[in-house]
Amino acid sequence: MGGVKAVTPNCDLMLLSPTLQKCYTYLKMTSRSFAAVIQSLDEEMRHAICIFYLVLRALDTVEDDMTIPVDVKVPMLKEFYKNLTDPDWRFMDSNEKDKIVLEDFPAISTEFRNLRRVYQHVIEDICKKMGLGMTVFLERDVDSLAEWDEYCHYVAGLVGIGLSRLFAASELEDRIVGQDLDLANKMGIFLQKTNIIRDYLEDKKEGREFWPKEVWSKYGEKLSDLAREDKREDAVECLNELISNALELIPDCILYMSRLKNQSIFNFCAIPQVMAIATLERCFNNPSVFTGVVKIRKGEAVKMMMTASDLEKVKAIMYHFTNKIEQRIPDGPNSSSIRSICLSALDQCQTSEEFITSSIYPPLYMSAGMMLAAIGYQYWSQILGFYGTLSESSS
Repeated sequence: MGGVKAVTPNCDLMLLSPTLQKCYTYLKMTSRSFAAVIQSLDEEMRHAICIFYLVLRALDTVEDDMTIPVDVKVPMLKEFYKNLTDPDWRFMDSNEKDKIVLEDFPAISTEFRNLRRVYQHVIEDICKKMGLGMTVFLERDVDSLAEWDEYCHYVAGLVGIGLSRLFAASELEDRIVGQDLDLANKMGIFLQKTNIIRDYLEDKKEGREFWPKEVWSKYGEKLSDLAREDKREDAVECLNELISNALELIPDCILYMSRLKNQSIFNFCAIPQVMAIATLERCFNNPSVFTGVVKIRKGEAVKMMMTASDLEKVKAIMYHFTNKIEQRIPDGPNSSSIRSICLSALDQCQTSEEFITSSIYPPLYMSAGMMLAAIGYQYWSQILGFYGTLSESSS
């Protein structure tokens, strides 16, 4: 039970149909680490999520391809879901690195049609809504906090909703998991906001802007100003305000995970959540966000992956990192509101379990830890990518 099981493949690909073998090959090509994660899921759930991933990867590849004119791309995105029922549709003119999922889309759509109808309905519906949502921000900036939530809903919340509906449809989880769309949406949004906050510098270099203007405009005339050395204090204040906005979602994420019963699904959902809170703690009040890459240490990541196997242990990890944030809140105009948000999260994370950050492991854990480090260190970012329409460009 727990972390090791979560990243160890248990699916014999040689027993699959030729087209399904192709799908797992494409899964590995587009996300090597995530392929192992999906293959560890129970029963038919792994095939449904594999196809869900590839369908959204194909959709995202269209959205990412800047060589496709906007007047062509918009109708392609809006109508992409229709390709799932067309056995012959493929797109041969993409220049993206993952173009294989478009060029051999018939293999993916074949296996989509081989899924149980209840899975087909979920995947088709999410594909339709996400394709439409992608066109909303194709030529529009994220200005208000409400628009930030809307953007994160389209690129990540919808994935959380789709996954939750698949979990419930499999009957491995109760119906409420797939019915409470608000909680499912917030699970995805929490991961996407973490991604956007952490990737400020990377997005700046690529000419992308996902921080909401409503917040950053209080600290600079342009979002790029926050990277200037003379703006460091303002930049960190802005950073902390956005982190506190993300932290407001922790109680909802805890409630969502409290409803999960299947071990492989619990790990699938819980591990990226604890990695996200650890990332927010690293970013909080940290000027390095504006000068370099902020990362979780490999040993610490492995420990969390091995620990986050039940709700109480997840709450302990959430409590540990939220408490570290609360203890480092600097004096400033946002200090009282940040502290209030942290205390609310801490209240929801109360547990008798304890998580202590350490890179020292008993000998029993060493082989498992090395294995996890080798094949699973990128696990959380792969799932984060999955919740973010499976693309670095969605931040």
